Amino acid sequence: MSLAHGRHFLASPGPSVVPERVLRAMHRDAPNIYEGPLIELTEHVLVGLKTVAQTKHDAAIYIANGHGAWEAALSNTIRSGERVLCLATGRFALGWAETARRLGAEVVVEDFGGAAAVDPERVERALRADPSIAKVLVVQTDTASSVRNDIAAIRAAMDAAGSEALLMVDCIASLACEEFHMDRWGVDVMVAACQKGLMTPPGLGFVFAGPRARAARARADRVTAYWDWEPRLEPGVFYHLFGGTAPTHHLFGLHEALEMIAEEGLEAVWARHRRLAAAVHASVEAWGTAGPWALNIADPASRSAAVTTIRTGDLDADALRAHAEHEQGVTLGVPLSLSRPDTVGREAGLFRIGHMGHLNPPMILGVLGAVETAMCALRMPHGPGALEAAAAAMAADEG
Repeated sequence: MSLAHGRHFLASPGPSVVPERVLRAMHRDAPNIYEGPLIELTEHVLVGLKTVAQTKHDAAIYIANGHGAWEAALSNTIRSGERVLCLATGRFALGWAETARRLGAEVVVEDFGGAAAVDPERVERALRADPSIAKVLVVQTDTASSVRNDIAAIRAAMDAAGSEALLMVDCIASLACEEFHMDRWGVDVMVAACQKGLMTPPGLGFVFAGPRARAARARADRVTAYWDWEPRLEPGVFYHLFGGTAPTHHLFGLHEALEMIAEEGLEAVWARHRRLAAAVHASVEAWGTAGPWALNIADPASRSAAVTTIRTGDLDADALRAHAEHEQGVTLGVPLSLSRPDTVGREAGLFRIGHMGHLNPPMILGVLGAVETAMCALRMPHGPGALEAAAAAMAADEG
């Protein structure tokens, strides 16, 4: 008998849970796209995005997913034959690097594996050895491995090497989940999307460009009409912001999501994500005392606050996910390849829990309870006390 007859819960790492306030904001007739309230609302959205990114620089908005934001960022900065350094900690920096390769760049990969963060000392050595590197690509949070990279330390390594390369950071999974300071950390280009920490249905990609990136645009030779960020960053008329018709209902939803973040306070949003992530980590560690369960990222300082990748050893992760979904109504994240950007292939012995966006303790405890219920139903060995450990982690004072 299936128990999955209540409201289905999506615990995968994006798209994240869409708040009722966002859904209600989107549930309206199409507006005038040439004048009136939509223009003022969009101005508020642009200000809100800059606040979340902690930057004074504007964002170009694209009707696209994160892969579109990758291409937009690169097409505005790449010259044919330029050397690009990819700092790989899982799947997604490699995917971004493949986009650069297809745009004519020469890609150099510094691979840190699928279970560890970028080592800034290795970055410094690589840049000293190859001063021709023009771009450095890195993700803050890789949703395949669930690693969190130290962007400030990477910037410091680049400076120590005397590198003139642009630092380009993918915050698709981390924006409004992890602490991020574009200007303070010296990030030249940041890309993001709306469907994770920004709690809006998929469909919008963002590229934030600092002054060095804007200067690179003048030298780039892969810019096309749609991806060109100049009309979006300095629009002559409203429709230039979007390369055509505005994504009206996504703007309504995103505006409401940004209002919710502002009401909670950005630092409080970051702290909530850290606390909920700690609960997930504590549960996995408890299960692992009498079973093969383990966090993919062993170093606590390198674990993401947005997503957790869990290793199941020789136990069947697909069976666990299937039980959680079909018998309990909880969708867990599929395991993505930690090293193959060109395929949707999965790796055995992994699953992921997304803890990003519109979440609170009952929601996280429900997911963890569903996972443990699946373990019990499938007779998978696991240690006791996981939910108690999660509750204690959420109750702990960060200070």
